[in-house]
Amino acid sequence: MTDPGMTTTTSAPSLRLDNLTRRIGGRAIIDGVDLAVAPGECLALLGPSGCGKSSVLRLIAGLDTPDAGRILLEGDDITRKPPQRRQVALVFQSYALYPHLNVSRNLSLGMEIRGVPAQEREREVTSVLAMLQLTELAQRLPAELSGGQRQRVALARALLRHPRVFLLDEPMSNLDAQLREELRPQLRSILCAGSAPVIYVTHDQQEAMGIADRIAVLSNGRVQQCGTPKDLYLTPANMFVASFIGRPQINLLPQEDGTVLGIRPEHLVATDDSGIPVRVLNREWHGASQQLLVSSPQGDLRWTCDGAQPIGEGLRLGWDRRHEHHFLKTTGARC
Repeated sequence: MTDPGMTTTTSAPSLRLDNLTRRIGGRAIIDGVDLAVAPGECLALLGPSGCGKSSVLRLIAGLDTPDAGRILLEGDDITRKPPQRRQVALVFQSYALYPHLNVSRNLSLGMEIRGVPAQEREREVTSVLAMLQLTELAQRLPAELSGGQRQRVALARALLRHPRVFLLDEPMSNLDAQLREELRPQLRSILCAGSAPVIYVTHDQQEAMGIADRIAVLSNGRVQQCGTPKDLYLTPANMFVASFIGRPQINLLPQEDGTVLGIRPEHLVATDDSGIPVRVLNREWHGASQQLLVSSPQGDLRWTCDGAQPIGEGLRLGWDRRHEHHFLKTTGARC
């Protein structure tokens, strides 16, 4: 994997989704999805609940069948193949560990069922335990592990399958916010260790930006934009992507010409009499920064500024026009 802020090197895709479509009750929950993931690349599927992220994973894993389109893995059409013939590893948010088996047995059982010789099983389990810093926990039961430790065991079990594709469905959603932040670098390092393409489903944009090489933003079963985290933030394709990527949310100001002007909260600056007069409605101090909600003649605005910025009466805000985003009001598309 490459740095999330960098554009990945162009190479032949290991996994390709061509016009993938799935309908339930006459409604398209996946609507013509086209995506390609290179060997060793991590692609995050990001979007609100119900946008189709997990449904895409189920189709790739063979747990569901598309109504149209193809799934190509290393040039092989696996669209109709049963799950056991796809060599796909899927890590759920529940981890699905056997509660009565210790860590070592949780890891070796799958290989035993597949007929892997005992000596090879022991060697591989020992290796993956060391890689994920789980060696001292090998004899513990899942109930004796923390949430982060259980997550690493689930990842270790998936790695031992030597998958052609690595699928993760909200793997950190059961962890508290601080632990998720602490584990992100570890998880990225684990994913970097392999050459299989990775698809990582999450609704947490910070998680996606911290782990993935590229992000595909989904809404209503369609890909709104796919690119590096930097590209999505700086050049959103439409108002949905602009609003979904970035916290606090982008300011969207309707214009007289029928367009909508977008300004990120951190791009607003206190200025002289040429700025827009504003009145502070709410203020949150976050140490190094502060976030304010202010009212203006153009509507309420979100403003992120330095924590030491003095906030007084007669405040006016402006921005550099180079930071403007312009969208069509009728379609939401960038213009």
